[in-house]
Amino acid sequence: MDIRTSGTHNFGVPNIFLGVSKTCVVLAAVAALSSCATTAPAADDRPLVLTTFTVLADMARNVAGEHVRVESITKVGAEIHGYEPTPGDLRHAADADLVLDNGLGLERWFEQFLADTRAEHAVLSDGVVPLRIGEDAYAGRTNPHAWMSPLNARIYVDNISAALTRIAPEHAADFTANAAAYKDDLQIVHDELLSGLAELPEQQRALVTCEGAFGYLTRDAGLREAYLWAINADQQGTPQQIARTVDFVRDNRVPAVFCESTVSDKAQRQVAEDTGARFGGILYVDSLSEPDGPVPTYLDLLRHDVRTITKGLAA
Repeated sequence: MDIRTSGTHNFGVPNIFLGVSKTCVVLAAVAALSSCATTAPAADDRPLVLTTFTVLADMARNVAGEHVRVESITKVGAEIHGYEPTPGDLRHAADADLVLDNGLGLERWFEQFLADTRAEHAVLSDGVVPLRIGEDAYAGRTNPHAWMSPLNARIYVDNISAALTRIAPEHAADFTANAAAYKDDLQIVHDELLSGLAELPEQQRALVTCEGAFGYLTRDAGLREAYLWAINADQQGTPQQIARTVDFVRDNRVPAVFCESTVSDKAQRQVAEDTGARFGGILYVDSLSEPDGPVPTYLDLLRHDVRTITKGLAA
C-alpha cells in the first residue's frame, strides 16, 4: 500500500493507525482510573467514640488500641468548663457509637449532645468518691477534677473498658489487657508522686494553684491544698482571692506556688511576689498539648505535674 494515496492525515500517519492510537489512549485512561479506584483509602468503618475533652480521648485510645476511632469534641488547649458546642459538634455527635464524659458536673454543656444522639453513653467518674468544694462561690458543689488522681484514673480506665466492650464485644479481651497495662502505668505515676514528696518537711507539704483542680491528688498524696479560685470562671484573680491566698502562703511558709496552662498566671505571680514564694511552674489539667508539646498524652500530663510539683516544693 502506498501511504501517500490511502487517506493519510496528520503528517502522513494513516487513519487506521490513528484509530488504534486513540483506542490505546482511552484504554490507558480507563486502566489508570481503575488503578486509582483500587488504591483509594477505604472508609473507616470502626466504631466512633467521642469524648468531651482531650485527656479522656487519650485514655480511651490507650484502652481501645486499633479497634475503634476515638475523637475529642474539644480541641487541645480548650477551656472545658464553659465550652459552647458548635453546630458541627452536634452533627458529629449524631454519628457516634459511644460518647464518654467526665461527669461530676464538669460538662454542663454536654446535655445537648445526649439529646441529639442515640449512641451509648458512659460517665467515666462513676465509682469515684467525690470531693466537695469547701469555699468560694462554688462551696458545696462537687469538685469535678477526679482524673487528676492517678488512683481515680484507674477507675476511669475500667469504665472505658466496660463501655468499649458494649459496642465491640468481639475485642473484649484486648480491651481488658490494654486496661490492665495502662492501670499499671498509672500506679507507677502515683508511686513516683509519693516518693518525690517523702523527703519534704511538713511545712512544705502544701500545693497552691490557680484553680482548685488538685483536690483528689492532694488527698492521695497527703498534701494541704489552697487555690485562688475553685473553678475556672469569669471572676478570676480578684483582690479578695489574692489576699486570701497570700495569707495561706505566709501562714504555712509555702515555698512555691503554681498555675494551670489554660488560664492567666498573672494573679499567682502576684501572690509569689507578695509572699516571697517562688513561682514553681505551669501545671496541666483540662487539656493535653499538641504532639510536639510538653504533655501530648495523659501519662505525660501526670508525670509533668508530679515532677513540677515535687521539684518546686523541694527546691
